[in-house]
Amino acid sequence: MKLFFSKLTFGTNVLLLFLLPKLSTSQSNVVPLPIEVKVVVVTMFEKGEATGDTAGELQRWVEREEIKKTYEFQMGEFPLFLTEDNVLLTCTGGGISNATASITALGLDERFDLSSAYWLIAGIAGGDPNDISLGSAAWATVVVDGDLAYEIDAREIPEDWPYGYLPLGAKKPAQSPSDIYTGWTLDTIKFDLNEGLSKWAYQKTKDAPLTIGKETKDFEKLFKNYPNAQKDPFVTMGETLSSSTYWHGKLLNQWANDWVKLYSDKNKNFMTSNMEDSGTLTALQRLEHAGLVKTNRVMVLRTVSNYTMPPEGQSASWSTTAPYPEQGIPAFETAYTVGNIVVDEIVKEWTEMKLNIPSAE
Repeated sequence: MKLFFSKLTFGTNVLLLFLLPKLSTSQSNVVPLPIEVKVVVVTMFEKGEATGDTAGELQRWVEREEIKKTYEFQMGEFPLFLTEDNVLLTCTGGGISNATASITALGLDERFDLSSAYWLIAGIAGGDPNDISLGSAAWATVVVDGDLAYEIDAREIPEDWPYGYLPLGAKKPAQSPSDIYTGWTLDTIKFDLNEGLSKWAYQKTKDAPLTIGKETKDFEKLFKNYPNAQKDPFVTMGETLSSSTYWHGKLLNQWANDWVKLYSDKNKNFMTSNMEDSGTLTALQRLEHAGLVKTNRVMVLRTVSNYTMPPEGQSASWSTTAPYPEQGIPAFETAYTVGNIVVDEIVKEWTEMKLNIPSAE
């Protein structure tokens, strides 16, 4: 009897071993394929939760789009939200380091296929009152980093220097692009975007309806010597400077204008200040090296919640910490209103746009 059961047990084990590979193969066939994402909407700032409280950048998208699924995202600050149209919504958290980490983690997430995705970076910013008004939007063709520099305290700069910033490797503030290559530099200071795509986005959105309230209009009146700051909100094209340091003031506003021209060309115009975009572009650049994304599908939209310098008669210290008119709501609304026009167009024309990037003539 013992011998009989031994043989039976042996035979059963053989049978199980024979079946196991088949079970394993069957299970492997149900592993889901990565989701093909059409557009990644990158927001940076949220006031609290992603839904249900005072809305920042992310919440306006989440609560106004049809969300198909929410994904836990342990490497980020907020969950990921996928719409019915396969538009992925994310929020990086403020600052260059958070943006770099969050976008790198997203790009490496095997749940999503981002190889054909367009990227819309859409968030609020400071605006140069020489060029733009509150609640307005600017599509960039160049992102320039403002943190990678030499700096000395303004109280110690030589009398003939305009400010205490100078390029890496330089001995004094540079006067022309050729000056920044006399020493050492990095390849993550200037990012050229796809200008044809940026101009296409501008053409699609230049007539978008934008509004501001009385509080914002009254605040703009303080900038009486800046005609563009007096305008109703509008959509335009202008470059953005990225810096984790929340800089402010008339002299640093001049530095920002000079810095953008220095690292791009004299025809480029600084218009908005942000705290994340060079980090996001650095991450996307590295992800492209790995064949995971295409940086020629990136668009940067910044909307003006505050000015980068004070009005005449007010100090930079007052202006730096002054409350945003209407809590910046016009800029939050503009980022969604303008950005969503572009997202809807990509989704509607996905069959064509997956293969061919649009470009304004």
